[in-house]
Amino acid sequence: MNKKKGLKAGVISLGVALLLSACSGNSNNNAEGSSAVPAKSPSASSEGSEELQKIRYAPLSGVSGLAVRLGAEKGFFKEEGLDVEFITTKNAVEGLTSKDVDIADVATTTAIIAAGKGAPIKIVSSMFRTKGPFYLIAAPGINSVEDLKGKKVGAAVFGSGLDVYTQKILQKHGLTKDDVTYVANGAQEAAYASLESGQVDATIIHEPFASLVEVTGKGKLLAKGWDYLPNFHTGVLASRNDFIEKKPELIEKLLRAYFKSQEYAKEHTDEYKAYFLANVKVDEKAVDSAFERERVLWENNPDVDVNALLETQQIQVELGFQDEIYNVEKILDLRFIPKK
Repeated sequence: MNKKKGLKAGVISLGVALLLSACSGNSNNNAEGSSAVPAKSPSASSEGSEELQKIRYAPLSGVSGLAVRLGAEKGFFKEEGLDVEFITTKNAVEGLTSKDVDIADVATTTAIIAAGKGAPIKIVSSMFRTKGPFYLIAAPGINSVEDLKGKKVGAAVFGSGLDVYTQKILQKHGLTKDDVTYVANGAQEAAYASLESGQVDATIIHEPFASLVEVTGKGKLLAKGWDYLPNFHTGVLASRNDFIEKKPELIEKLLRAYFKSQEYAKEHTDEYKAYFLANVKVDEKAVDSAFERERVLWENNPDVDVNALLETQQIQVELGFQDEIYNVEKILDLRFIPKK
């Protein structure tokens, strides 16, 4: 079971229900043990919940899953007739295949490889954003990617999307991972702590840490991931084949509530920011910067770009993270995407 953990005091801390144990976009990529842990569902305790249809959903861990939790508190899932139970898991694919989870946010590459190798799951939608919200930040005194030659560079989790972005950023600047000391330093708060402590000289990381390092003067942003890999697809929602067959209407309802939640959070920035800060104890200036920087990524487009999936797989194969390119047409089921 994945127990939630808090951030280190003095740096940042999270609310009990929203703890960051791994990176979004790749928290579902890691190969750690399965373990789906039910989290408190805002609608589960609502009056009249016996009339609602239960669905177990594993959102991304950490800040990337905040908007849907706000949406649940606003009643968007209940409006669809759903009693959504949020599940915390380190391995969304195992959660799906073990039937502990009905639908989950999954790193695109993880979903493709798992389904391509025969896991009984299908991609049913893109997530609210599909371009990698990853940043390469460095300690003071390092002013360019080229300056990283011979330095210690954190790549989060080897084989993950974060690793892909790190290697591609280095390559664009004439370096390879062999030109640096390449370190698996974890994600989110672990990556930030590794930079603060000097264990690494630079690291790939998510927001709000990229903004935090700038606000605190503890480092510098060297590169934004999507500038280097604009078509690398990083997030989808996936469901089990048997659930799709037996309860397709619940998938359609969940996707409507999911995207309504995302739209609401994006359009009500002040309310979402207050919700964010109530759950993530971090410098407000860093949150303002992070929101502004990532607004361009918040597309809320459920469609799945097959060409982007092909390009994503080609990059995976090039880096040795994937043995072959799978026919994604066989692992997509996009019948449930909300109609605009």
